[in-house]
Order: sequence, then C-alpha cells, then structure tokens
Amino acid sequence: MNIKSIREDFPTLRGDDVPAYLDNACVTLKPDCVIEAITEYYTKYPGCGGRSVHSYGTQVSKKVSDSRRSLASFINAPSVNEVVFTKNATQSLNQIAHGMKWSEGDVVLTTDREHNSNLVPWLQLEQEQGIDHRVVPSNADNTFDLESFEEICSEVGNKLKLVSMSHVGNLDGVSTPIKEIAKVTHDHGALIAVDGAQSLPHMKVDVQDLDIDFIAFSIHKMCGPSGMGGLWGKAELLDDLRPIQSGGQTVVTSSYDSLQWAKPPARFEGGLGNFSGMIGAGAAIDYLEKIDMDAVHEHEVKLNKIMTSGVKDLNGIEIIGPEDAKLRGGICSLLLHELPVHDIAILLDEAAAVMVRSGLHCVHSWFNDRGHTDGSLRASAYMYNTEEEARLFSDTLEEIVNAFS
Repeated sequence: MNIKSIREDFPTLRGDDVPAYLDNACVTLKPDCVIEAITEYYTKYPGCGGRSVHSYGTQVSKKVSDSRRSLASFINAPSVNEVVFTKNATQSLNQIAHGMKWSEGDVVLTTDREHNSNLVPWLQLEQEQGIDHRVVPSNADNTFDLESFEEICSEVGNKLKLVSMSHVGNLDGVSTPIKEIAKVTHDHGALIAVDGAQSLPHMKVDVQDLDIDFIAFSIHKMCGPSGMGGLWGKAELLDDLRPIQSGGQTVVTSSYDSLQWAKPPARFEGGLGNFSGMIGAGAAIDYLEKIDMDAVHEHEVKLNKIMTSGVKDLNGIEIIGPEDAKLRGGICSLLLHELPVHDIAILLDEAAAVMVRSGLHCVHSWFNDRGHTDGSLRASAYMYNTEEEARLFSDTLEEIVNAFS
C-alpha cells in the first residue's frame, strides 16, 4: 500500500502538525469520497428513497441500491437482499437476539471477551425469557480455547441454539477461529452469529467461506459515516426473523386487524432511512474495495510490532493478550498498574497529539472479572497510520511513564 497516497484522501491527515490518530477501533477517519457523497445527497437530491417517485426520490433509491450492492460484494453475500442497513453493530446484534424465537432453556454461547453489544442482549433474554447464556473461557493469553468450546457444546447437546462471538476482539485485537467454530456449531445443529465490527475494516471477510449464519458490523469503523452499520444473514433465516422496529416500509400492506410483512431487507429498515448515511456507506465500501485488505492487516501488524516493542518492558505496563503482535492485529491494549489511565491518555494528546482510547472499551465483564476497574489504554492502528506515529506513541508513553516513576 502507498500510505502517503492514502493519507492524502483524508482531510484530517493533510497538512502540517496533524495528530497521530490511534483510536481506530472506536471510529475511523473519513476520506473525501465519503464526505462528498454525503454532501452531494443534501445539496443535489435530498429526497426520500424507496417511496417517492420524483427525480430526487428515484436518485436516492438508486444510490441506496448501489450501496447495498457494494456491501454484498464486499462480504461475498449470495444475495443483495441479505444485506440490511442498521445504525451500528449493536442494533444488528439486538435484531438477531430479539428477532429470533426462543424457548426456556435454549443455550447461547459467547466468549469471555465480548463487547457489551454481544453480551447484554443475551443477559437481557436470560432475565426476560429464561434462555441459558454460557461463557466459553479463553486461554490465559486471551486466545480462543477450541477444546473448551467443543466440550461445552457437547455438554449442552440439543439445547444449543446459538453461538455468538466476536471475530476480532475490540479489547485486545485477538481473532477467533470463526470457520472452525462454525463447523462445530453446525455439527451440533445450532446457528452462529458473528460480531464483525473489528474484522470487516481490517481483513478479508467472506461470509460464504466462513459458513456463518449472521454477521453484524459497524460502517463507522470502515471509513463510513457515524450512525451506520449493517447486518447480513442467510435469506431463509432473515425470512424467519421478527423485526424489532416495525412501521413504515416494513409491511407490504396493513388493515385495521392484519398485516403482511415485507421481504427482507425492507422488513428490518422501518421508518425514514438515513439516506445520506447509506449513500456515504456505499462510498466507503467502494473506497475499501480498491485496497488490498490483506495488505491492510499486514501493515497494522507491522505498526503493532513497533508499538509493542516500545512499551512491553515499561515499568508497570502489561499488554492484554499475547505479546506477539501478529496475534493482536492493529490493537495494542495496555494495563497500567498503579498509573491513572485516563490521565495518561490526556497527557499523550496534550504532549504529542497522540489520540488513543482509555477506559473499559465496553468490555466491562472482562475487566470486572479481573479487578481492573479503571480499564486499559488502547492504541489501535489503521491503514493510514505510519511507522512514525507508532514510534511517537511508544516513545511518548515511555517519557510519561518515566515521569511518574
């Protein structure tokens, strides 16, 4: 990849004295093409897609259709109608959780490193509908314990209904072997849902090759607009899923005492759509389609090796997950023993314009289980970050840690 050329596509990375933005696991920066697509909607055809037949409405409908087609191609979905626009991965996972039919005692398995978006919905269903949510413990270094997973699947037997796991952990960047997990899941007659929020922006994801049933993702982590996400599901499963938001365009027709549901994806996109967001999402996916996603992953690992090398021996610092950066993608998440994590993040920004995340990263369960209630300091790289920025992070952190010693 030509990193210099890529950086020129992002207005916040052009010019002098630009910040070292290393908070990409939260939200990525936006390239010109996405900003222009959103602006074009509001300035040239700010109409209502899918309903109005005037020229504005027709243009919006076409643009949204193009965006959906781009997304389907990006993940190798068999049908464009299997791609649903949502607000984010959180809404997508909730659509799966609250759209499926449950019986008391149905078992759902997650890992012990899940974002709240892939934990809280299952805890809610456990409280409200009596499902049985169980956690598959990870290995000591946070890598996935396939043997433990297989044992739990065998233990619960035909009660296993769904396995829902993150493809890449936002806590530590550690990947789970989704393809192997999917095979075991299907061998036990259950479905598998994947939280792809941290995988789709950073690597090739082929839903057919993985043989999964659902995947949720956040387009705001893929150079796209805030408030945009997506859900992919196999056609027959979407047909059987209850929409959690019903109303405009979710039905073909209705009377005072009956209704006829629309086919997916319209069934799950009730209410006036975020058309600028959908169009901007298409521009983001078209941008990513031109980039080698394998090269993106390799670049992020290279940057993580630099960050890891610079911080691993600092006093009071502990890397979450394996020390080998190859196993953590672009995420370098650090426990700061005896150091104020939020203050350190502020100092990184003030001293060197290095922007990172501090806190619990919506993985409260993992931190609470281990007594690390202040959370961690997380630097997360993306394709536009440079080796100089990675060194700036580690060098500045070293200076700050030494100052506290």
